[in-house]
Amino acid sequence: MSGDWAVELHGVRKRYGRGGSAVHALRGIDLTLPRRSFTAVMGPSGSGKSTFLQCAAGLDRPSAGTVRLGGTEITGMKENKLTALRRTRLGFVFQAFNLLPSLTVEQNVVLPMRLAGRRPDRRRAAEVLAQVGLADKARRRPGQLSGGQQQRVAIARALVTRPDVVFADEPTGALDTTTAAEILSLLRQAVDTQDATVVMVTHDPSAAAWADRVLFLADGEIVDHLERASAERIAARMTALTARPAFERAAA
Repeated sequence: MSGDWAVELHGVRKRYGRGGSAVHALRGIDLTLPRRSFTAVMGPSGSGKSTFLQCAAGLDRPSAGTVRLGGTEITGMKENKLTALRRTRLGFVFQAFNLLPSLTVEQNVVLPMRLAGRRPDRRRAAEVLAQVGLADKARRRPGQLSGGQQQRVAIARALVTRPDVVFADEPTGALDTTTAAEILSLLRQAVDTQDATVVMVTHDPSAAAWADRVLFLADGEIVDHLERASAERIAARMTALTARPAFERAAA
């Protein structure tokens, strides 16, 4: 049943432009991701990773195919309903923390609730801030926090509405190795202890190793995957994939 899946993509294609100059960013993605799973998406530059995430999260519309989130088809959804769905049922964590500097940490965390027209739940905000180790920083401004602490706030903001799926785009790209591991541990905990579903785009094999499953994109297609793999094994697979010419990948 569709309700058993957090994310479903069926025949998803994305084309930019027309005719001979058209760019085919996605070439027919068929994918189902179970609830309470952590999936990493990797691939060479230009492989379609960002387009995949944008289409899967309803930030961009595919040229063909269907996308379902938590059993709800979003492909033909009107923009106002899609916006409401993103605010209430999805969470986002990006490389840039995207916090509003004029707001306190708590106010940033409850912002999705305000944007959805709901009364901010300060108790829930305190709960998720405690989960990310920032219980004592609720009244601080983002500028008073380290980069790692700001990303923790972003994770708390992503989790505050108990979303169906958290989409993370290079969430550790701007962080040092130690801080990155702390952030990835929080995402892992969200899956293991809070029943979250995480889909993360990353270029870092060490980050991907935290996931249950790693998908490899090349030339707009899913060409390989690994289950619960080490960083070394993921890096080796990426190296092999990047070294193969495009026509060989297409034939595989």
